[in-house]
Amino acid sequence: MALRILLSTILVTTLLTGCGGSDPEFLDGRAAEIYSGECSDGNGRSVTIYSGRTENLINPVLEAFACETGTTVQVRWGASTDLALLLNEEGDKTQADVFLSRSPGPVGYLESKGLLGTIDDEVLSLVEEQNHSAAGTWVGFSGRKRVLVYNTDEYSPETLPDSVFDLTGPEFEGKVAIPGTNGSFIDWFTVFMDQYGTDTASQWLKDMVDNGAKYYPNNRSIVEAAGRGEISMGLVNHYYNYQEVAVNGDSHKALNYAFSDDDIGSLLVITAATVLGSSENVEAAEDLLGYLLTASVQQYFTDRTFEYPLAAGVVPNAALPELTALEIGSVDFDKLGGGFEEASRIIEASGILNR
Repeated sequence: MALRILLSTILVTTLLTGCGGSDPEFLDGRAAEIYSGECSDGNGRSVTIYSGRTENLINPVLEAFACETGTTVQVRWGASTDLALLLNEEGDKTQADVFLSRSPGPVGYLESKGLLGTIDDEVLSLVEEQNHSAAGTWVGFSGRKRVLVYNTDEYSPETLPDSVFDLTGPEFEGKVAIPGTNGSFIDWFTVFMDQYGTDTASQWLKDMVDNGAKYYPNNRSIVEAAGRGEISMGLVNHYYNYQEVAVNGDSHKALNYAFSDDDIGSLLVITAATVLGSSENVEAAEDLLGYLLTASVQQYFTDRTFEYPLAAGVVPNAALPELTALEIGSVDFDKLGGGFEEASRIIEASGILNR
């Protein structure tokens, strides 16, 4: 299977429980930003989550949920693609109730296998219609825009191209980094195939490889490398560079650059949450999905991680530019499950992973 190239993450399980009492000592500072009240006593409910969102990002939210509701939360961490493959292998025997994915592709993959349940309309209504599945099988809870991060000592916005298609030109030979095995990149490439056709997308990737594009395993490694001047530019999600600037200030020599508004390189990709069709804890699972879309959690995502909030009425962090890019409303993510495997096969066959 083409997706075998992605099976590299060790899965680790964490157990969180509602603790009761007046002082939620188990909460770290970030979780206390989300919920600072008293922890509830255990309510006898539990929810098991397979999370493709990284532990340092989403664990404070899950801690706050466990504290506030008294629900026991068990988490299995891993890459979204790895977990989707595992869920397919486990089928109806999985212990998972909820799957949290960094992008809709792995969710679409599971939907194509008939493994997803239907989310209650009350939860779906917390976001705009374009930010949840038409069939009600998944709901988005934050957005990440695709951008070009670049080293400011080498380039300025005036010297960068209007379109991702221009990166195959000779002036950018050996200059561009691609996170070939990253879930967000695979999702983006799947949409690229859907919008322009497999032949055009495959040719673009081949041209990038022929033009000396370099492989990095993930977005953050590209952002860090661009800041050091190790690489001139790379295709990433927008929020990683904001995080680096927040930590390192002016010493980080990289900025985000947005392609023109209608360019595929400026796609908005969302994180997605779903309930497994085999879940025996549907009520607790849907409560968790609703919790992800509360104002306090949405504000945490945008203030702490610089993602775009998706719940109605929550204002993005002031540092973020207004969204004028190719947004999810113009893309049918529901039909990307089958293309997800094909995109992975094409990426592997391109040779980018050996660069």
